[in-house]
Amino acid sequence: MLFSSLRTLVKVAVASLIVGTILSHFGITAEALLREAGVTPERVTEYGQRAWDWAAPNLMLGALVILPVWFLIFLFRPPGAKSE
Repeated sequence: MLFSSLRTLVKVAVASLIVGTILSHFGITAEALLREAGVTPERVTEYGQRAWDWAAPNLMLGALVILPVWFLIFLFRPPGAKSE
């Protein structure tokens, strides 16, 4: 599972690099695309910060429930049982 996720991440990174190189060749920048969409880089940063401010507490709250449950299941699993 980890290998396939890592492989997908590498594929996305390579595809992004290729598309970015092509767009750069034609003089298209991220700032120009944002300007065309009517969004400033500061606004994107603000949206990212707001998303993090919402997600971080919910992530921690969920982890307080999920991690102990996972640990108990891990401890009481029958011997020789493999997780896939």
